[in-house]
Amino acid sequence: MPFIPHTQAEIGAMLEAIGVPEISALFDEIPPQLVCEGLPGVPERMGELEIARLMQARAAQDGQLLNFVGAGAYEHHIPAAVWEITTRGEFYSAYTPYQAEASQGTLQLLYEYQSMMTALTGMDVSNASLYDGASALAEALLMAVRANPKPGVARVLMPRAVHPFYRSAVQAITGAQGLELLELDYDRALGSVAPAALEACAGQELTALVIPQPNFFGVLEDVDALTDWAHAHGAFAVALVNPLSLGVLKPPGEWGARGADIACGEGQPLGAPLASGGPYFGFLTARQAFVRQMPGRIVGRTVDLDGKTGYTLTLQAREQHIRRAKATSNICTNQGLLVTAATIFMSLVGAEGLARAAGHSVANTRQLRQLLAGVPGVAGVFGGDAFHESVMRLPVRAAPVLAKLARSGIFGGFDLSRYYPELGHSILVCATETKTPADLQRYAAALAAALT
Repeated sequence: MPFIPHTQAEIGAMLEAIGVPEISALFDEIPPQLVCEGLPGVPERMGELEIARLMQARAAQDGQLLNFVGAGAYEHHIPAAVWEITTRGEFYSAYTPYQAEASQGTLQLLYEYQSMMTALTGMDVSNASLYDGASALAEALLMAVRANPKPGVARVLMPRAVHPFYRSAVQAITGAQGLELLELDYDRALGSVAPAALEACAGQELTALVIPQPNFFGVLEDVDALTDWAHAHGAFAVALVNPLSLGVLKPPGEWGARGADIACGEGQPLGAPLASGGPYFGFLTARQAFVRQMPGRIVGRTVDLDGKTGYTLTLQAREQHIRRAKATSNICTNQGLLVTAATIFMSLVGAEGLARAAGHSVANTRQLRQLLAGVPGVAGVFGGDAFHESVMRLPVRAAPVLAKLARSGIFGGFDLSRYYPELGHSILVCATETKTPADLQRYAAALAAALT
């Protein structure tokens, strides 16, 4: 919308009306030592033309590097129509739809999103999104604690093959709430949950087992066996999934004999572009029996007095969302906008489009792994089946190699040495459907050059 500033006369009149000498007096509760005396590095104010040129120059500095980094944020093709529709004023400026009579369009879209997510994950119910994938996992585990029939038990098995950022976020969110996270190691040859580590936890009182699919290394877990193990030991099976992978993989609702109890993850692959950390959105679905424990907004479909279809927030009072630390939702308007994009994205590409993108991603990653393994000194680390990421070991430290690749116009991968030092000089690489055979060849050649 256009920015229409107030004149100095108007500002003076408003200040006089409320009995304040100047604007700074409205903030006199801020201690003087916390007041910023200037903004070094921020240029003087500019006109629209100058600002446009400045922002174009800043954008040009980013360049158009060939991207082989995944690690939780993925480059996928997004049809142009997705954001053309998403940024229409009706969606772009829509706020939380607490007033159903004024928000039928937004509510219907959220209801359609929920329906799509339950179909995609094979679960019964979905909320209308959460802040991001990491916080969605934390909320899923707290939900499992609330739904657990064993009072006082708050112990979760957390595989090390879960994204390290997710594990840190879960610890930060749940640690003060008494949730104990027990680390599960991974098989050094396969990259999946080590059966021996799992059996060592047998006999303990457990709340849940987190099952990543695919895991952080891109490796596919034996989800049927893990789900059945969790249920056999009285624990909830909490699926952490990449939604795009469900275009070709079995949905969590069909894992094992009974299916997972809760499924969550990051929705960014469904139509959200890479954007310097977001905003993205988390999704959360579950079995019908646990719907009352589900955090976040839930939209329901009903009929009005005339028998016409209507939509409204249901099962939860608004106060459940606005009670600060006691709230069961961390949703905000940004996530509503990303859900809008995801709903439009899924509507446009459909099940066939998701399967095609996932299939091309798998094929590209296999080809990239083969090409990189042909570079002297480079080898694949894990032998397990994978989705669209793979761990490759380099003969030298990863950081300088990745820096060289960046200077040649390639984002070469994610350095694993900080989080998994036992893997040596290893990187996590990703190739989605956006990569061509020429792109893969270019990366392999650039890596070979960077290692010489």
